[in-house]
Parts: sequence; structure tokens; C-alpha cells
Amino acid sequence: MSLSGIITALATPFQADGALDPDGWQRLLQMQLAGGVHGVVVAGSTGEAAMLSDDEYEALLRSAVAFVAGRVPVLAGTGLSGTAKTIEMTRRAAHNGATHALVVTPPYVRPTQAGLLAHYLAVAENGGLPVVLYNVPGRTGCDLLPETVAQLAQHPNIVGIKEAVGEVGRVKALLALRSDSFAILSGDDGSASRSMLAGADGLVSVGSNALPASYRQMCDLARAGERAAAEAWDARLQPYHEFCGIESNPIPVKALLQRAGIGHGLRLPLLPLSPAHHATADHLAADVRALEELSSR
Repeated sequence: MSLSGIITALATPFQADGALDPDGWQRLLQMQLAGGVHGVVVAGSTGEAAMLSDDEYEALLRSAVAFVAGRVPVLAGTGLSGTAKTIEMTRRAAHNGATHALVVTPPYVRPTQAGLLAHYLAVAENGGLPVVLYNVPGRTGCDLLPETVAQLAQHPNIVGIKEAVGEVGRVKALLALRSDSFAILSGDDGSASRSMLAGADGLVSVGSNALPASYRQMCDLARAGERAAAEAWDARLQPYHEFCGIESNPIPVKALLQRAGIGHGLRLPLLPLSPAHHATADHLAADVRALEELSSR
């Protein structure tokens, strides 16, 4: 299945007692499909993957695969600090029906570029799923450089990259690697419109959890090259781009979802949104319905 357009990095709804919220999960999935998203990510960093047990991980993935029923790709977050464990997690995701593995650069251990090359080639060869690279140096402590990506893009089982570095030069270098078999996906809501206008295939988004139709509208316009209209929608969504980064992801977006009746907080060490930002969350949540209705016209 092709990777393009708006792909939501799903948050994981919890009940008030901290258990998984299956009903909230189903309603979140339904909201995404109704909003027209082109794919979903289960148990990425936005999904608090580090706080999930293996059984919870598999239950979420199986449920999403069953609900989506082949309508859009279902990417599973499988990246861990060690290569062997990443391969094991990728195989588990394949067994539970994922279409792709979203594999973040190994957190904390800070491998060299040669180490990253060897890591991803091993996962691509042995994990059993098409691999989407994921580079987010602000969270992992290492940076997958374009020259390394160029080598990895030659592997037939490495099919794209989610790049969270939105700097113009980085995006330009990656776009030179884009092909029918290797997708360039923005991993940064705030710079995604600019990247897609330059030729990127799509966006793996946090904000689209709360506003799937609105983020789809922005992506559709940008991918179609309609610069003025895309920039206008990007400007409308700018307060949400900014809010989703006001505290560590997914704290802010889960505050928006909770105000929409989906989920109750996070798992330690993450805490709910600080009281200082509650008024902003209330204001933005009140505008979601109007934006979603406008984007669906």
C-alpha cells in the first residue's frame, strides 16, 4: 500500500484508572477514517509505546487492523534501542497484521552512521515488514543523515522516511532521494505544508488526531501545488501546530482529545497538561468542530 497524504500518529486512549480504553480507541479510529486520513500509526512515540506492555501493544494493533480492514495502511512503531529487539518487535507487528514498520533511530545509544546503516539493513532483511525510517534527533539523540538515507533507500524493503527535521536544506537533500518506491514524509506538522509544496509525499501528524479532516485538507492542497490555499490552511492550523509542541508530545494533543471525550490522561512519567495551558486547550478545542466542518465542504 502506498504511503502518502495525511497519516495520523495515533495517541493511545486510557481510562481514568490508567487501563487501555477500547471504546475510546475505536472512536478515535472511526474519527480518523471519517476525516479521510490516508494511514495510521499504532504505538509510535505519540502512542506512548514505551508505556505499553507487549500484550497491550498487540491488542491495539490487532484492533486497528481489524477496524481499518485494509482501507488504509496501518504502520506499527517497532523501533527500540537494540537491533535484535527491534527485529523481534517488527516480527510481532507483522504477525498482528501491520502493513509497515515505522522504525525510529535507536534511542539513547547514539550509534554512528555506519551503525545506523547496519541496524536498518538488518531490520529490513529480517523483520518481515516494509520499513519506514524515522528520524527525530530531538527525541533520540542521534541524527540519520541524508547520505546514510541514500544508501538505505536502495534496499527494496526500505520504502520511505518520516523526517522530523523540517529545515529547508534537510528536506531538499531528502527530496532528491524520492522515487516511486521511496516516500518522503514530513514528521513535523509546522513545516509539513512547505515540505509538501516542495515535493514531499505527505505528513505523519500529531495534530490530525484531533483534526483529521483539517490536516487532510492542508495536505491535499499542498500536494496538489495549490500554494496560496495550502498556506492559508496551514495558517489556520498554526495554533494547533504550536500547541501540540507546548509540552512533550503527546501531552497537548491528548488534552484536546480528552476535551472531545476520548481518553483520560497519560501514563507516568508523563503527566497531563499543566494548568497554565488549560485555557488555551479549551479555546482550541472549542474551534475544532468548526474547522473540521469547514474542511469537509
